[in-house]
Amino acid sequence: MLENHPQRDEIRLENVLAALGNPLRMSVVAILAEGGEHTCGSLLKGVSKSTLTHHWRVLRDSGVIWQKPSGRENLLSLRRDDLDARFPGLLDAFLTATTLDGLTRGTVNDFHSSAS
Repeated sequence: MLENHPQRDEIRLENVLAALGNPLRMSVVAILAEGGEHTCGSLLKGVSKSTLTHHWRVLRDSGVIWQKPSGRENLLSLRRDDLDARFPGLLDAFLTATTLDGLTRGTVNDFHSSAS
């Protein structure tokens, strides 16, 4: 296990929900759900490094993402298998809301478009 990453059975629902409850982190999870690993600096543009570091820590410590070192960067990926095993349907419901619910989609798109 990587440091500061909870084991699958240690992931707590209240921590996951708190992590998913922030618009910037919602956008990050939506991007990561598209697959693959992403460098920290490639996900969101125009956000300070210290702010991003805070959000990566919240997502990592809650068990939502994997964060692993790769040279001078960190690679981020979604812990989809672990989240699906712990809370079946939660991630699917979240991702559905980010595409089908107009208010949620607007919130996520505000940050998602800045990443492109």
